[in-house]
Amino acid sequence: MFSIKNHQLYIDQVEASELAKTYGTPLYVYSENKIRAQLDTIKEAFLNKYPDTHAAFACKAFCTKYMCRLLEKEGFWLDVVSGGELYTAIKSEFPASRIEFNGNNKSDEELIMALDYGINRFVVDNPSELYHLEQLCLDRSTKANVLFRITPAVSANTHDYISTGKKDSKFGIPLDDDILYPLVASAIKSEAIHFLGFHFHVGSQLHEVNTHLSALEVILQLILSTKERFDYTISDFNLGGGFGIKYTDADQPIALSAFIDPIMSRLEEFCNSHGIIRPHVSMEPGRYIVGEAGVQLYTIGSIKQIPDVKTYVSIDGGMTDNVRPGLYGAKYDACIANKADYEKNTLVDISGKCCESTDILIKGLSIPEPQFEDILTVFSTGAYGYSMANNYNKLQIPAVVIVKSDKHQLIVRRQSYEEMIEREI
Repeated sequence: MFSIKNHQLYIDQVEASELAKTYGTPLYVYSENKIRAQLDTIKEAFLNKYPDTHAAFACKAFCTKYMCRLLEKEGFWLDVVSGGELYTAIKSEFPASRIEFNGNNKSDEELIMALDYGINRFVVDNPSELYHLEQLCLDRSTKANVLFRITPAVSANTHDYISTGKKDSKFGIPLDDDILYPLVASAIKSEAIHFLGFHFHVGSQLHEVNTHLSALEVILQLILSTKERFDYTISDFNLGGGFGIKYTDADQPIALSAFIDPIMSRLEEFCNSHGIIRPHVSMEPGRYIVGEAGVQLYTIGSIKQIPDVKTYVSIDGGMTDNVRPGLYGAKYDACIANKADYEKNTLVDISGKCCESTDILIKGLSIPEPQFEDILTVFSTGAYGYSMANNYNKLQIPAVVIVKSDKHQLIVRRQSYEEMIEREI
């Protein structure tokens, strides 16, 4: 994805500094070739290797019409968690038959939009949602395909803010017998609900499979218990996502197959030993598909040297276009695009321009001696940068550009000041 020519960093075959000049900064840049390579890896390690499977892109990572259309062409599904993500899919003419709706607090407006569009399935997060969805279906003389997201009560080796499988998580249905099994019985008996099976998501940015395997054991017992208690065979199982990527040299992500193969092997072994048909299996990768495919470009502004303390290098963006460092201490690597192979002889902190002391994008970064109007490239920002962008301090949402080989095109234009205040009365 990256190369250096005449001291300049290239993304695919396009000079990063030229992109900054053409579209302005801050700027989100994605490599379509890298995105497609990640999709191909999922096909090779999961979809083509194991029959009766599908992969749904977790839209929360990066939801644009371009991304929806690319995924549609590649045969992937979408996992949406809001009316806005669903609306983006609808406006992209993404087929309803390949959309699933996740999330812990779906509103009436969102559920009705999804039912009217005819999406494939709902991942129900709590008992009240099931009964509410059931009534909406009865009112419309329709039926909804449903999976239950369960809380497997396992802890993932990741930041607490992105660990989602613990017993006290805000997500999922508890495993308590007096909560879960009456809900399963109700779904099986319902005229408006088609109960498919179970779903879990144990956390994000995971570099080992043990947490998934522990959660899988919970699912396997639920499959067996559902069969024994209700004489009902579940048809679907969703193993979530959370596969880690490389942000810095400290990250050592494992191959996707190292996640998938042990899970599928254990699932098939269990089903065979108990005479149960192996359910359809799905996953929801988001960051894995787009994280390393994206970079952000910034223009360096003021440089503040505090003798014997540190040097702050300020950029023309910050926590408004990448809130993750301030939100949960996310770490990134970066370089100066127009000095890509210069000696890294200066230790700096990269400072955003927001009026917050926590707006520090990278601490302790070694770069060539920085100068005013140098172009800083931050790597692996493809997930949750644009998705979490905000207008704090009335800063504009940056543009998004796609690079493919030696071509580049705008897919989201930079927000104007007028657009920023157009809803204000």
